[in-house]
Amino acid sequence: MFRYRSGGGRIEFETNVHYFRESISWGSSSWFAGTQSPTIENGQPSTTTKTFGIMSDRPLLVRDQVDSLYRTESRKVFATLVRLLGDFDAAEEATQEAFAAALTGWSHEGVPANPVSWLVSTGRFKAIDRCRRRGRLDHAAADLGRRLESLADRNEERRQLAIEDDRLRLMFTCCHPAIDPDVQIALTLREVCGLKTEEIASAFLVSTPTLAQRIVRGKSKIVKAGIRFEMPSEADLPERLAAVLLVIYLVYREGYSASSGASVTRADLSAEAIRLGRLVVELLPDPEALGLLALMVLQESRRAARMTKDGDLVLLEDQDRGLWDREMIAEGVRLIDQALGSQSVGPYTLQAAIAAVHATAPSSLETNWPRIVSLYDRLLVLHPTPVVELNRAVAVAMRDEPAVGLEMIDGLLARGDLENYHLAHAARADLLRRLNRIEESKTAYEMALELARQDPERRFLLNRIAELTAGEPALE
Repeated sequence: MFRYRSGGGRIEFETNVHYFRESISWGSSSWFAGTQSPTIENGQPSTTTKTFGIMSDRPLLVRDQVDSLYRTESRKVFATLVRLLGDFDAAEEATQEAFAAALTGWSHEGVPANPVSWLVSTGRFKAIDRCRRRGRLDHAAADLGRRLESLADRNEERRQLAIEDDRLRLMFTCCHPAIDPDVQIALTLREVCGLKTEEIASAFLVSTPTLAQRIVRGKSKIVKAGIRFEMPSEADLPERLAAVLLVIYLVYREGYSASSGASVTRADLSAEAIRLGRLVVELLPDPEALGLLALMVLQESRRAARMTKDGDLVLLEDQDRGLWDREMIAEGVRLIDQALGSQSVGPYTLQAAIAAVHATAPSSLETNWPRIVSLYDRLLVLHPTPVVELNRAVAVAMRDEPAVGLEMIDGLLARGDLENYHLAHAARADLLRRLNRIEESKTAYEMALELARQDPERRFLLNRIAELTAGEPALE
């Protein structure tokens, strides 16, 4: 669903069209772009045909396609309009108006061959018209309208190429050094990638109001500092890269393991993060950019095995490795080799190397845990965070014995660093289970359940508690 705001009101376009099952076939069953669609004359099919992207008498199907485009392409349209308009709020309004226009216009005229370009053009013209109307009272708005017309003429020929790069361009803008680092990431995740404020707040482990204020400050800073919506110069690019890579990493992390909701993963976010990662590597093949892309590709290789058909979580040790994408694993290993060929090895490359050890192990029992622990040792030097410590503790438990890792996790929780992190309590519960300390394990699982917000994770934790309550034997 998308919401179109006009004035002080809001119109919501519902897109539940599962009840629409009518189909008509006169020699052809296709209603998609480029098909010949019959017209009706006196109750019979006419021999005269007209080509439409989608039949003009199928508004529900058009609505469904518009909704699908909104989910997959709206941030691309928005990013291009930000570049053209130079204003976040104006671009957001123009984006909403363009999709609303598509809903009505495409029902009569059919879906255009290039829907994204159509939406950008429509949004731009809507913004120009709005500026003209406001220009009667506001000369500055009229000047903006004239500037938009000029920009439109100059950008017409290269529009499609620019559209492909606009999200990356906007990302570098949001990561400008004049903007506070915490604000950079929050602003980019919200405006470029379309994550909800609540999702971003969960990723940062801060409250939603606090995160919302960061976004507002970021927009205000771009306006006040006169930051241009453009790619940085070649000299400034390396300095700006770290923040961009972190944003891409956080987007992928949300797609790989959604912070809340009914699904373990969000394939749309993962695909967008990988696409942006490839763009960065093409623009600047920095070792850490290669490392991040390798990490994402390796993790993505296991997507098909991470959930059951019913949407339940499958742990790494229980996954069917025959479902893993071997081509993606091979690509990830090649990227790691490229990154390790440099003199500088960073956190993303080390995380990718850890993922590669898992991905290339013939089975869970044959995982090279000593190698993984040594990689975490190096990662902890470069990136000393509680989550890295937690992951290293689990690896140590698998290399040595559960009691050793449990002691390390207990120390982390005693410091208070991860007391509100559900995976820390879940890891502790699992090690207690392996040690046959059943009641303590149940208590730890219950703590994790209280903190977890993702439905499949909650079901997994409930099942674990039920197994322990029923007296299921623990793992040796």
